[in-house]
Amino acid sequence: MDDTLARLTRELAESGLRPSYQRIKVLEYLHEKKGHPTVDDIYHALAVEIPTLSRTTVYNTLHSFVEAGLARMVHIDGAEARYDVTLHPHGHFQCVGCGSITNFSINIDVLAFEGLNRFEVREKDVYFRGLCPNCIGQQDLRRE
Repeated sequence: MDDTLARLTRELAESGLRPSYQRIKVLEYLHEKKGHPTVDDIYHALAVEIPTLSRTTVYNTLHSFVEAGLARMVHIDGAEARYDVTLHPHGHFQCVGCGSITNFSINIDVLAFEGLNRFEVREKDVYFRGLCPNCIGQQDLRRE
């Protein structure tokens, strides 16, 4: 068994999930493609290799991963949910030009906020939107 397969199988088992072939492949995809994919992104990428795979299976698998603490569901653009296996606190930058999503480091715990006395904060998310370097470069080329 190669190292990646063994690691993913162990990760699933330690989280209380049966390491089925579909779960291993979805988890592998999430680890390899760090672009915060949607259910459809994952389905289309894996359906070539697993013809019996359905969108429902991908959705249910991702839901299981979120429940087990293997992935986070990210709602950046208010449209489709995206999935992220980077679990430590971090921010997300979405390019309004190409739609790419990039993780960035931020100390979320030092952000000041007011007006939440007696509230229980369970999740903190930081999202920035703008243009990535590639899209800025393309805009600069169009201006020349």
